[in-house]
Amino acid sequence: METYESVLLVKPEVFVFNIPPRSSNRGYRAADWNLAEPAWTGRMRLISKGNEVAIKLEDKNSGELFAKCPIDAYPGIAIESVNDSSRYFVLRIQDDNGRTAFIGIGFGDRSDSFDLNVALQDHFKWVKKEKQISEEPASGPALDLGFKEGETIKINMKITKKDGSEGNAKSKLKSGNGGGLGLLPPPPSGKLPAPPGSSPAGSPAHAPKVDNAPAESWGEFTSAQASASPQAPASNSSWVQF
Repeated sequence: METYESVLLVKPEVFVFNIPPRSSNRGYRAADWNLAEPAWTGRMRLISKGNEVAIKLEDKNSGELFAKCPIDAYPGIAIESVNDSSRYFVLRIQDDNGRTAFIGIGFGDRSDSFDLNVALQDHFKWVKKEKQISEEPASGPALDLGFKEGETIKINMKITKKDGSEGNAKSKLKSGNGGGLGLLPPPPSGKLPAPPGSSPAGSPAHAPKVDNAPAESWGEFTSAQASASPQAPASNSSWVQF
């Protein structure tokens, strides 16, 4: 993942001084510099890229880089305060070939040097916190979200019908003419009707058909018709005239 450069602090005016070698372990003194004649004047930017931080001294107008001071710790050898003033520092600058040199910088206002101190302290506090978080083991047991043996869940689902009403996922069968199965009710007597063409109850299942039936069977039919119509004229014929 690409890391972008962030600007932590910008000061529009900073003075650069040539400084003599340190004469003792007591530290640097700004009074030993030629403060009335700075060697260079420009702007200062404090930039960070990931955990790295550096001071860049640039031209005010063109932005051309004059010197760069990578800072790996604060306080540290890369940037040191002087003993006799809070407005001046000693920077260890470094070029692209890795060569280093020490220069002095100073601000016209004490608040500018105070802002630089705070910005550097905040950055390295953040770096320390990020390192602690990355080194801490994960606290607490991992959550087991899987189903146990025999464990089930119940899901209530709703179905939206075409008319906009809601119903349960289980369909209900309706009887009658409203779209049910349309089955006929059983007969009241509890007996199923005989299929068409079958013999009535108590008669042989398959009675043979007789073509030449005796005349007596027709006589019974005619006598019944004659008794039902008393005004019909008598006749010796066995057929009734309609």
